[in-house]
Amino acid sequence: MAKTVLVTGGTGYIAGFLIRQLSAEGWTIHTTIRSLSKESGLRATLDVDNDRLKVFAADLMSDDGWAEAVAGCSHVAHLASPLPSAVPKNDDELIVPAREGALRALRFAKAEGVKRFVMTSSMAAVSYGVGRGEHHSTEADWTDIDHPDAYAYVKSKTIAERAARDFVEVEGGDMEYCTINPSLVLGPQMSDDFSTSLELIKKLMDGSFPGTPDLSFSIVDVRDTADLHARALTADNMAGERFLAAGKTMHIREIAELLKAGLGDQGKRIPTRKLPDWLLKLLSIFDPVVRQVVSELGKTRLVDASHAKEVLGWETRPAEESIMDTANDLLRRGIV
Repeated sequence: MAKTVLVTGGTGYIAGFLIRQLSAEGWTIHTTIRSLSKESGLRATLDVDNDRLKVFAADLMSDDGWAEAVAGCSHVAHLASPLPSAVPKNDDELIVPAREGALRALRFAKAEGVKRFVMTSSMAAVSYGVGRGEHHSTEADWTDIDHPDAYAYVKSKTIAERAARDFVEVEGGDMEYCTINPSLVLGPQMSDDFSTSLELIKKLMDGSFPGTPDLSFSIVDVRDTADLHARALTADNMAGERFLAAGKTMHIREIAELLKAGLGDQGKRIPTRKLPDWLLKLLSIFDPVVRQVVSELGKTRLVDASHAKEVLGWETRPAEESIMDTANDLLRRGIV
């Protein structure tokens, strides 16, 4: 039987791939965007059956439009959340819309009688707020937002997920709630609308880094992340579940060496020598994107995603493939 799902944040990176997959699987899809002036562009980008795609204007900080967006939906995939390209002046610029947006979506979903609510959280809610060294993460772990290295985005994702879980426990009734917690999401884009998630690869390719800083990330492909959401929407017994969407952990130097070898002449500007910590800290004074990650120097997070694989039959493509697909797409679109 065909189902109807609300996918919030339809112009988002993961959301686009999820909408395309759900459309192929026969769903009727409602999606939200902040302004309907973007609707025609979104439809052109998604290139799905327009008869089964309805677009609504809704904002994380306002009730307007949410009742209409969720009307008739049995499922919700809540992906809308602020992802900054610069450091906010105040942590609440990210924390408040992330938390209030999640709670708003949950309230309207509950009022509509939605059966399943899948929320995109983040590894930022799982394994951050730690010191230097190697750290192993599972679904049982939570970020320490009181740690001095916990920055605004990390706090926003942690606080939003905890608030959502508290709401469901008290007011959720029989609505099943679960989260997907992706690591660094890479892969091709659907349009030239650059995703902040790809900033690391762009900076390596365009020569923004004079060397490779002592940073590492677990990598997951956007297509695999969308697929994990789709599986969580339909699997049995999802109440309270939490799935880490992550693959191989790679240091930036490994990523740079892979790109340089794979891109040939187009990878000439990619650095492979080590960048001293002090120099990255100096760069952070002038670059707001670098400023957000400078506190992550010397930390290696190893993520155990076996739960998603065992429960949902999820698989990930090699991190190397995702990296090269990202780079080639950035070149093809002229972004680098």
